[in-house]
Parts: sequence; structure tokens; C-alpha cells
Amino acid sequence: MPSLLPLVLEDLRFAAGGREIIDGISTVVDAGPRTVIIGPNGAGKSVLMRLCHGLLAPTAGSVRWNSAPPPGAPRRQAMVFQRPVMFRRSALANIVFALSLAGVARGEREARARESLERVGLSPLESRPARVLSGGEQQRLALARAWALRPEVLFLDEPTASLDPGATREVEAAIQAIHAGGTKIILTTHNFGQARRLGDEILFLDRGRLVERAPADRFFARPATSQAAAFIEGELPWHHTA
Repeated sequence: MPSLLPLVLEDLRFAAGGREIIDGISTVVDAGPRTVIIGPNGAGKSVLMRLCHGLLAPTAGSVRWNSAPPPGAPRRQAMVFQRPVMFRRSALANIVFALSLAGVARGEREARARESLERVGLSPLESRPARVLSGGEQQRLALARAWALRPEVLFLDEPTASLDPGATREVEAAIQAIHAGGTKIILTTHNFGQARRLGDEILFLDRGRLVERAPADRFFARPATSQAAAFIEGELPWHHTA
């Protein structure tokens, strides 16, 4: 089956409420490197992710995958949000239910769900109601639920924004494991340390535009634009809309 990637964005635009949130972004996202999107509040990071994932339709321009799954086939990309929604069932049953919705054969669901829980370190909690898990555990469960679908691409929107350092480390370890398993990671974060730890390449957005794209080490050491340099130094004004 042909790869979903590269993902091609061509003059991508999105407007809402009379404001252009994404303003003419053109770039190509390839398989392999972990791609981290950063920028000030209001830069358009989360909106860009939703456009790529297909939750929003562009006002103009295009989002094109290298290949599209045939009608009725399982989706080959998934997304995990900052505050994931947990179903009213156990941790294991959350994943089994997601697999059933995705059309995975009944005989495969439980084994695949248990494998995903093990990979994010939640096997001991498989029978616990998902909604009583801690915030970090819920985020790892959301990662396991997405991973069980075996996506080629996984979008992560501020996956540790509300977590303490210990829970953040556990979620980051799960993300690293997913990447090591061959899934392309595309992630937004406001945490520079996380961007350095999890990013191979950085896409820097400001005011809906892609201002700079560079390998992570070079971006943080020698930003090529004044906007990026100011943002890294903490001097870029934070805009009103997230």
C-alpha cells in the first residue's frame, strides 16, 4: 500500500470570524523525522493540525496526502488532543471500543488493545475505569488508543500542556516508543525543552504564516529569522487568540 506521506500543503488558508488564522502556508511534510510545530499563542498551530487531520476544511489552498485510503478502509492517521475524551468504560475497553469503531476484526481487538497498553506502561490499570485515571494516565491511554489503530501518522496537539513533570516524562516516553515503532509524529508544544527532546525538525509559525523551518538543533542555536530569534528569547508579543 502506498505511503500516506509526503503531506503537501499548498497555499493553505483558513479564515474564521473575519480573521485569517492560516495565511498561505506551503510546505511538504515527509516521513521519518519528528516534526514539531511551535509559535506564540494565536500563531495558528492547533488550527493547522486540524486542517491537516481533516477536522477543518481550508478556506483556500489544499491539504494533499500522497495516497488516500479507499472508501471504507481504516484511517491511517490519528490525532490526540490536549484533553482527550475517555469513554465510560475500562482502560482496556476504551481501546477495544475504538478498534471496533475502526472496523478491526473482533478476534484481533483485545490482543491489540493489550499490546498498546503494555507499550505505554498501563497494563496494570487495564481494568480501571478510564475516567478515574490521572491526567497523565488518561493521556497515555489516549496515545495507546490511537496507537492501537496502527496509524502511519499521529498528530499530537499540546499532549502534556496540563501535566506535571513526572507525567510529562511518561507521556514523552510513550511518544518516543510510538515514533520508534515507525509512526510519523507531528506535534505542537509551547515547551521548548519538549520541542528539543521530541523534535527532529521545527516549523515555526507566527500570525498564521510559516516563518521558519529548520532542524531542531539549528533552529534553537541559530534561528534564521528575527521573529524566531525574538520568540526564543521570549520577546515576541503573544497574540490574543489561541
